[in-house]
Amino acid sequence: MNDFYVDETKARSYLVAAAAVPDRGKPAVRRAVRGLLQGAQRSIHMKTESRARKHAIALAIAGLRDRGVEVLLYDAGRAGTERDRRRRCLAHLVDDVVDRDGRHVVFDLDDSLRSWDRQQVIDLCRPKGPSARFTYDHVHRHHEPLLALPDVVAWCWAAGGEWRTLVRPVVAEVRRID
Repeated sequence: MNDFYVDETKARSYLVAAAAVPDRGKPAVRRAVRGLLQGAQRSIHMKTESRARKHAIALAIAGLRDRGVEVLLYDAGRAGTERDRRRRCLAHLVDDVVDRDGRHVVFDLDDSLRSWDRQQVIDLCRPKGPSARFTYDHVHRHHEPLLALPDVVAWCWAAGGEWRTLVRPVVAEVRRID
């Protein structure tokens, strides 16, 4: 069974990252992410880190592939409204959660999207019937260290170049969503 941790970036296109973490590896992965925090830092958010820290964090996250972590990327480009792009990404995410034995999905908390996301997940799961049985929450990144996984990978992927190369080992799939 896997839990999925989901975040997005809107830097160059609308990119949703979903980090699948197997139940058996979750404690070790959570310890590894907490180990990346410095001083009084409560969470990792790539846009606020220095270049050297970004590099070290990206390498550490890529190394979690050995713990079974895989990140799925859904790139909806720039066409359509933000909610339209998000819905298209969520449709593919729901399929992948079901196909990959997902048990729980944790979205990075955005109060403006919480109720909208919930309705989308309900609507997207309904036609799948009992096979689409998973729970989901919206949680602030300060309360769930594993939300750093999709944040780091999405930021690096959107930045491109060397950043994308650093996280490529943990990226299992990239889908262009039209």
